[in-house]
Amino acid sequence: MENQSQLQVPHLEQPNRGTTWLKTYFNGLNSLLGVGILSTPYALSQGGWLSLTLLIFVAMACWYTGLLLQRCLDQHPQIKSFPDIGNAAFGYIGRAIVATFMYLELYLVAVEFLILGGDSLQHLFPNMNFTVGPLRIEGKTAFILPISLLILPTTWLRSFGVLAYISASGVLCSLILISCVIWMGAVDGVGFHERGQLMKLGGLPASISLFNFCYSAHAVFPTLYNSMRDKSQFYKVLLFCFVTSTLEYGFMAIIGYLMFGDYSNSEVILNLSMKKISTSISIYTTVFITVAKYPIIVAPIVIAIEDTLHSHKNRLVSILIRTIIVLSTMLVAIFVPFFGYVMEFIGASSGVTLAWLLPCLCYLKINVGAQGHGLEFMVIVGIIVVGSIIGIIGVYTSPSTMLTTKSHLHKKTKDEMCTDKPTCKINQAYIQNAVHA
Repeated sequence: MENQSQLQVPHLEQPNRGTTWLKTYFNGLNSLLGVGILSTPYALSQGGWLSLTLLIFVAMACWYTGLLLQRCLDQHPQIKSFPDIGNAAFGYIGRAIVATFMYLELYLVAVEFLILGGDSLQHLFPNMNFTVGPLRIEGKTAFILPISLLILPTTWLRSFGVLAYISASGVLCSLILISCVIWMGAVDGVGFHERGQLMKLGGLPASISLFNFCYSAHAVFPTLYNSMRDKSQFYKVLLFCFVTSTLEYGFMAIIGYLMFGDYSNSEVILNLSMKKISTSISIYTTVFITVAKYPIIVAPIVIAIEDTLHSHKNRLVSILIRTIIVLSTMLVAIFVPFFGYVMEFIGASSGVTLAWLLPCLCYLKINVGAQGHGLEFMVIVGIIVVGSIIGIIGVYTSPSTMLTTKSHLHKKTKDEMCTDKPTCKINQAYIQNAVHA
């Protein structure tokens, strides 16, 4: 392939030593399932019950564009990464555009994981603090530091086969998280009695941006594809990953919306009472999810840097690169306040670009035969048009949505405010109006 660049991703495994179908499935599912599951009830509360159709629509569109990436990889065996696909389609400029959006999104998602872990533990232990020499460390920072140190050794693992076992743990944690929310509703007295609204037109842009963020894992797909022993089975992995993740996302959205209705917080665990053991379990599970997902998310960044420096065989340099990445994301998470609430903007911008627009544009350029007037061409053009509209509207509306999300941080949990439902709703409405005022 012409114009081979330093951003090229090399083979992750030898052909006969690649990961199995099941291991790749867990790696892929772990890439799709993560912190997004905590925001699905909030996304549903923004758009109403009918916004569930948007979840399914986004899942189908992103699954199809994932197949388009696989077809590009199948046609050109020398292609090893998403930037390589951009290079094959549009030359060095295409590579640079894809790489910029891809690595920036992966890096920011990694930062978001650390912020989420810090916010969650701070919610459970609000008075946590300690001193390091003359420095007094407290609040969210007091948790981001140890979480980063816990994540660090997992990034040193170079085999995707080994990472698959961590991924399986991350998937299990997603199931535990759903179980904790169900327990809070069924056993701890919250109940599933909220009706919600059928549709809230003004909140649909926020809903679809959040749902799109849940499925923005396309940057990892070429890496997973090249790690497989039998690459012809990747389409099955992709299908099962999207079906499984959609079922879990949809289920969490439904039970969370039935429990908390229009008062769902941007992270459902913030709705849960701190007095219950199920809440503690859910918070610790959330932290573990960040630990399990982090190494998979930063893997393409690490591999690209190692390829640039030709340091694949130098174990010490490899560890140093991975350590620097972890430390830099830790510093950004500490010094950029409320960064996690900008992710709706990222989902509408880089998320749409990587999951909707670039796969379609690259496929049409590489596969000249698809440039016609057939059904496939019409579907691809439709995805480009719809994706562009979603991105434009999402980027335009995300600042106001971020302010709304920030106000949700100040809400009290449903059962802490009162036990009588009508009075509780009045108090919640009063608090919400007071925060906006």
